[in-house]
Amino acid sequence: VQLQASGGGLVQPGGSLRLSCAASGTVFAGNIMAWYRQAPGKQRERVAQILTGGSPIYYDDSVNGRFTISRERGKKTVYLQMNSLKPEDTAVYYCNLVQRGTEYWGQGTLVTVSS
Repeated sequence: VQLQASGGGLVQPGGSLRLSCAASGTVFAGNIMAWYRQAPGKQRERVAQILTGGSPIYYDDSVNGRFTISRERGKKTVYLQMNSLKPEDTAVYYCNLVQRGTEYWGQGTLVTVSS
């Protein structure tokens, strides 16, 4: 499985971005996809997770109400709609997929929130 993330960029505080992550290869039902992020000098942290059927199961408290994770049922692309962005959201955002006990990571896409 390969994960290709896109959609990062520079945005002003209060702005919005939409990240996409497309999975290729053999993806089985029952997988969980997620977005993580890693800010400079900090550990990678989980941002949001979603089940195969499209139900979000986790949002970090710092993004709850501002970010929305989504995917079409059974599809291999996951999205992260980020609204009301703050400077502290600046990080490299990574796509993650877990299936049958194996974890896969995308290459990351940089999000910079700055005026």
